[in-house]
Amino acid sequence: MRAAAALAGRGLAGDVHADDLSPRQVLLAGAPAYARHRLPPRTLRENLLLDIDTADFASGMLLRVGAEAVLRLTFACEACGYLDARQPGVAAAIGRARGMLARVVRGGPITAGDPVVVLPARLPAWDDDWRARVAAILARVPPGMVVDYRQLARLAGVQPVYCRTFPALARKLGFGHAAVAMAGRPDLPRWQGGELFEDAGQPIG
Repeated sequence: MRAAAALAGRGLAGDVHADDLSPRQVLLAGAPAYARHRLPPRTLRENLLLDIDTADFASGMLLRVGAEAVLRLTFACEACGYLDARQPGVAAAIGRARGMLARVVRGGPITAGDPVVVLPARLPAWDDDWRARVAAILARVPPGMVVDYRQLARLAGVQPVYCRTFPALARKLGFGHAAVAMAGRPDLPRWQGGELFEDAGQPIG
């Protein structure tokens, strides 16, 4: 990426992953990971490639990229089978070292070579374990409302295929009443989860 426009609360302009209600708007990869695994350029399918090792990042950290854009780190991006299409075996080899996912807290232009600064402020952390994220989200569903499985997957930052695991997981966690199939419980209003992402536009210094 040579240049991009970061949009607060949305992601990168024109990017397929731009989504107001997603914790995975931007994928940051580190050049050290490419060097360690001797990967061809763009193997990790990142939005931004940093000189910094993303293994040193933690959820909740805020990064200023360039003069204006600020990103909130959410959780590590676990490698998936899509990466093997470009280089077989890379998903298993790199595991959780693929990079870090983030949301755009403050928008602004981003250009190749821009400085990246770790800001002193922190926002609440997200868990790397998708099950823990699902549990935390279900705990936020207001009384008398439900979230459908596809929306739950969106909010937790997992692929829709995970929906098949949600009924049993929700029951196990004690939130079986809060998560439903798309056509389930038509008498109850749907919770969209916007409260999870009230990070854009916050005063962060």
